[in-house]
Amino acid sequence: MGRKIFVNLPTQNLDQAIAFFTQLGFAFNPQFTDETATCMIVSDDIYVMILTNDKFKTFTPKPICDATKSTEVLVCLSCDSREEVDSLVSKAVSGGGSTYNDPQDHGFMYAHGFQDLDGHIWELMYMEPGAIPQ
Repeated sequence: MGRKIFVNLPTQNLDQAIAFFTQLGFAFNPQFTDETATCMIVSDDIYVMILTNDKFKTFTPKPICDATKSTEVLVCLSCDSREEVDSLVSKAVSGGGSTYNDPQDHGFMYAHGFQDLDGHIWELMYMEPGAIPQ
């Protein structure tokens, strides 16, 4: 069995976070969703657990980072095209998120990103298929 990744992120408002990521095209597993948490499906092997601050605090003895002032994690997702990168950034901004930098075009790789409603940074990148060594 291959490994799966579960990224855990705190949120100030779970309903707003679900609405934000729903409009970006993500789905959620209702089996792992209640009033304190949801499981956002990124792929068959990648999930993001979005937890209320109170729920998140039960998993760590450390204080929760204010992601609008400090960076605690950079989440980077691959995309299938440059257009998908730009589309997701545009949807994020129209849904209340913000950009934090300009698009980066390195020829073989194109990247841009956004900050979600809680300030978490989501990097999006597209790598030209021929640029990846086989």
